[in-house]
Amino acid sequence: MLDHLDRALRSRPERPAVLTATRTGAPRVRATRGELAGLADAFAAALHARGLRAGDTVGVAVRPGPRALAVLLALWRLGLRGAVLDPGAGPDVLRARLALARPALVLADATAQAVAGWARPLARRAHLALPDLAGLGPVATVGPRLPGCAPALDLGAPRRGVPAPGADLDGDADAVIVFTSGTTSLPRAVVHTRASLAAGMSTVSTLFDACGDRPVLGGTFFVLVPSLARGAAVALPAGDSRVLARQLHRLRPEDTYLTPPRLRDALGAGARFHGRVWTGSAPAGAGLLERVRAAGAAEAWGVYALTELFPAAAVEAREKSAFEAAGESGDLVGAPLPGVRAEPDGNGQLLLSGPAARHRYLGEEPDPWVRTGDRARLDGAGRIVLEGRSKDMVLRRAENIYPGLYEPALHVPGVELAVLVGIPAGDGDERLVAVVQPQRGADERALRAALSEPVRRMGTARPDALLLTRIPLSGRSRKPDRAATAALAARRLGRAR
Repeated sequence: MLDHLDRALRSRPERPAVLTATRTGAPRVRATRGELAGLADAFAAALHARGLRAGDTVGVAVRPGPRALAVLLALWRLGLRGAVLDPGAGPDVLRARLALARPALVLADATAQAVAGWARPLARRAHLALPDLAGLGPVATVGPRLPGCAPALDLGAPRRGVPAPGADLDGDADAVIVFTSGTTSLPRAVVHTRASLAAGMSTVSTLFDACGDRPVLGGTFFVLVPSLARGAAVALPAGDSRVLARQLHRLRPEDTYLTPPRLRDALGAGARFHGRVWTGSAPAGAGLLERVRAAGAAEAWGVYALTELFPAAAVEAREKSAFEAAGESGDLVGAPLPGVRAEPDGNGQLLLSGPAARHRYLGEEPDPWVRTGDRARLDGAGRIVLEGRSKDMVLRRAENIYPGLYEPALHVPGVELAVLVGIPAGDGDERLVAVVQPQRGADERALRAALSEPVRRMGTARPDALLLTRIPLSGRSRKPDRAATAALAARRLGRAR
């Protein structure tokens, strides 16, 4: 897919590749296809001139956009292994993670270097932090330099001897390292090979059948690469929700990918959608998908994907709504996509396998099966139905309660988010609390009344308390932070007792 993208960019170099938006939402060309290909050429030559060769590891701390995509293309062409440095992980965890994969070079833009340096106090307020990058290895600046930044990559380096795009490289070689869960003492890093990365992007391409004359809106590599390869321009979503709503109105994208929190923010800003809308990286209930359809989308899809295997399954709003209307328990995430094998193990944990599955965790032996940590069953049609997390369990009065089994029932009209958490009961037991975030403008008294019936139907899993409040989010995907939500519930209900 990346080799194909490289060729595709050069075939129509004058056409727009990456778009941004003005305050009025009007599209603005950030880079043409030819500029993107030229930047990838320059990065590849600069890295080759610094002596980097296939198999070397390069740390990457570059904001998503044309430069980051050009870096990815350059690493791919040279057979280098990219290690993604996430400033949201915290410096101690990140330093421990990189001890497993010492980079020969760290590529960082000025923002990342500011976060690791003079702007560290400001960045901490946004929950961003990077260790001293120079302590990780040699650093080179990508993009404009600010005072104090490391020397820039030499974009005028000679092109002689640089492998041509599409050079024959080992498909089993490592392509990218993405750090996921784990702790400072036991960091965990997902390793994708060139073959598994290409397989994942090919699967995405079958979902995003974008064509050259209709733009796509989305900011992740898995939107950028397949869409650009098919000739479509990609618009990066505006950061401000009101601007994003205007951007959607002006652009009328054929396909849109936003995380659930961004979808909610856009809906709150009055956004209207067009074509197909995709969401993932965090739970998306039927209620949210139906709101997107009601706001104009022809189709609204939830995508089930993990860093270890992307994407694994997808479900459209109408299918998900029909499943819930039939009174089925659990969260339907759809049938496994082509090439994906899914089956629960003896403890009910969902296992996944397929060409797009990660090769291994760094420092561990390869394993064809991805242990998702999700409890699930396959229904009569072979679709995946999630039933909660293996480790998300509340123990109340000697009964194991899996929140994922019951949380979908809390998503009545007017509910934005809902989770079930356990809080200490003071006697070694736990109290079960339903924490519900209302949609903007929802009437709380009416919402409590609407929730009374689904809560009553939970039987022995009926919550001890219902708390209406804003649910804390965490991570890049802005998932509900269950630990922070439980702490919030304990504080709020502790005061009320």
